[in-house]
This record gives sequence, structure tokens and C-alpha cells, in this order.
Amino acid sequence: MRMPILIALLASSFGATAGDIDRSAALQALQQADTVLIDVRTAQEFAEGALPGAKRIETEQLRQHIGNLAPDKNTPIVLYCRSGRRSSAAQDVLQALGYRQVVNAGGYAQLSSALRQN
Repeated sequence: MRMPILIALLASSFGATAGDIDRSAALQALQQADTVLIDVRTAQEFAEGALPGAKRIETEQLRQHIGNLAPDKNTPIVLYCRSGRRSSAAQDVLQALGYRQVVNAGGYAQLSSALRQN
């Protein structure tokens, strides 16, 4: 009876970790010249404001386009969206493809504000 509860708790904690927003890791990664910054928001959201140097690729299109943008799976990649939910899904996609340094920076407004403060 205890084992299923333990397994459920472990599974839920692993799922939460993959998509956690880590803005400080994102800020550190963005200090590196080879970091790729990806905005996974819609074209309309991107047109309303985006971070300098960001490439727009919606999560559903990542599998088709990431190889052109970051052929080396050790390339640091920072993802952002509006709230962190889509960038979390994008992080899962990239990690499943074998990318090793993928950071979910969360929402555009929060990341933009953190960058101005740095």
C-alpha cells in the first residue's frame, strides 16, 4: 500500500522538475556567446515584443527546425514564452531530442525585466 504512494510521489516530483523555471540559470547562459535564445510564443505575441536576438519557433515546430539553429546538442538553449508553460513543453521536446543544456526561462515580461536589472 505504501509503495504505490511512494511511486506516485516520485513520478510527480520528476515531472515538475523538467519544466521548472530557472531564471538565474537562464541569465547565466545568456552571458555565453554561443547560447541560443528561443521564443516559443505565437507570431502575434512575438510581434508585440521580443528579446533581442531571440529566434521564434513555436513548440510544435521545434523538432523540424532546431537542427538548423543548434546542430550541436551541447549548445546552451534558453527558452521563453508568456508564462513558462509552453517553454516547459519545449524544454521537454528538446531534452527528448538529446539536447543537454536547455533552460526554461519562463515568461517574456519577467525575463525581460531580469535582463534589464543585470
